[in-house]
Amino acid sequence: FLGTALHVLAATHSTGPQVEESVRSTVRFHYQTTNTNMSASGGGQMLEREEESQNEVRREDQENINKFGRLNARMYEVRGERDAIKTKLERIDDASTELMMGSGDKVMLMLGGAFFESSEEDATEFCEAEVEKYQAVVDKLEEEESEILEEQEKLKKILYTRFGKSINLEDS
Repeated sequence: FLGTALHVLAATHSTGPQVEESVRSTVRFHYQTTNTNMSASGGGQMLEREEESQNEVRREDQENINKFGRLNARMYEVRGERDAIKTKLERIDDASTELMMGSGDKVMLMLGGAFFESSEEDATEFCEAEVEKYQAVVDKLEEEESEILEEQEKLKKILYTRFGKSINLEDS
């Protein structure tokens, strides 16, 4: 008799065509009615009788677990968006470097799916404006990530205090 197990799955959806393994995170909570506790990795880790949590799962507890899962999913979305934008910033930086090494001739500037002839000066200004725009987005995403991590730490304290080693809220 393994007892009851409550699972909260914090699966994320991809914002792009690729779905990465690291974008999935599972938060598992096992409330055991026996002295056997299944660890988050699925192993058969034994807890000492003193380490077991015989607490009932209250509605408030389940809401905190669910909130943690949603925050975890959003954190991975934010990290994915931030990384994609940083990649764009690197490409724009490479383009700016190429423009600086140019001979002052006209250059082809790609906007959307079309190319436009432009002066090096205009293309450089465009790149600088794009860098500012994307950097503002990266800063906003990093701020959101830190807020999420702070909120998760608060929830971890609450849940670990209540359930001890019977709950695993760490990424694996």
